[in-house]
Amino acid sequence: MKSLEYVILLNTKLAITHTTKRSMLKSVIYKLGQHPKLSLKRFFIGLGLFALSLLAIAYGYYQHAWVQLIGLGLLAPALFFSGWGYVGIFANRFSQVIVTMHPDDRSADNGKTK
Repeated sequence: MKSLEYVILLNTKLAITHTTKRSMLKSVIYKLGQHPKLSLKRFFIGLGLFALSLLAIAYGYYQHAWVQLIGLGLLAPALFFSGWGYVGIFANRFSQVIVTMHPDDRSADNGKTK
């Protein structure tokens, strides 16, 4: 009988740990996808900076080499902003999937845009 109690206790601890990790992941996803318009704006800023950096690198290849350095300098913030925006857009879409799959687990923040 003692081993059965241990198995039940062990399964309960695993379930609590699994539920806690799942709810932590949900809260992170809900937080990242909380402002989809801002995420889209960040993505477009990054996309614009990326286009400018490509133009500067291409121009520097044919005309002035120092313009390539400006293009390379713009490339890092471009990738950062576009990545940050894309993660926010993906998190917003994924949070909508989570709510559809588990409608009883809705977060207080889900669906609110500012």
